[in-house]
Amino acid sequence: MSYILDQEQLDGIEKVLQEDLMELGLKCVILIDMAGNIIANLDNGEVGHDIYSLAALAAGNFGAVCAMAAIIGEDDFALLFHKGKNENIHFSKVLDDFLLVTIFGNDVSLGYLRLKVDESIEKIGQIFQKTQTS
Repeated sequence: MSYILDQEQLDGIEKVLQEDLMELGLKCVILIDMAGNIIANLDNGEVGHDIYSLAALAAGNFGAVCAMAAIIGEDDFALLFHKGKNENIHFSKVLDDFLLVTIFGNDVSLGYLRLKVDESIEKIGQIFQKTQTS
C-alpha cells in the first residue's frame, strides 16, 4: 500500500498531533513509516534527541518485536511501551504502514496517553484513508 499526502493533509496530521497529544505535556511525538522515515515531528522545544536515529531505531525495534510476536503465535503487537527513569517511549501502530512514537515524562499518565493516542490514530487513519492509492 502506498500513500501520497499533500500539504493540507500533512497539516491536518500535525494539527491532530498538536491538539490531541502535545497538549498533554508530551516531550515529543513522531509519526514514521515502517522504514523509519519521518512523516511528522513535533516537540516541546526542549528536546535535544537525534530524531532521525530515533525514528530508524524505533522502526527496527517495532519490526523485531513483531517478529517475536509471530514466533509465539501472535499476528503482531499493536503497541509497545518502554519506561525509563526520566523519559518513557510509547509506540503505536497506525494502519499497517506507520508508527506513532511518543516521548513523555513521568508526569504524564500512561493510561490517559493511551486513550488519547487511540483517538489520534483514528483521526490520522481517516486522513490516510483519503490518500490511499494502489
